[in-house]
Amino acid sequence: MHVSVDRDLCTGHGRCYVLGPDVFDADESGYCVVKVSEVDGDLLEQARIGMNNCPEDAIKIS
Repeated sequence: MHVSVDRDLCTGHGRCYVLGPDVFDADESGYCVVKVSEVDGDLLEQARIGMNNCPEDAIKIS
């Protein structure tokens, strides 16, 4: 599965990289960046948790 973040929607709440630290990280301004864009297994679960907890719906998994 592929993980992406819409940088125009992200406001830097940080829930994604707190809940999915192996998939997401923060840039120098605190906005989400994807560390691993192709995920499965445990990484997919972290990606889903991050996506489901993003208040802006900036994270997509396809």
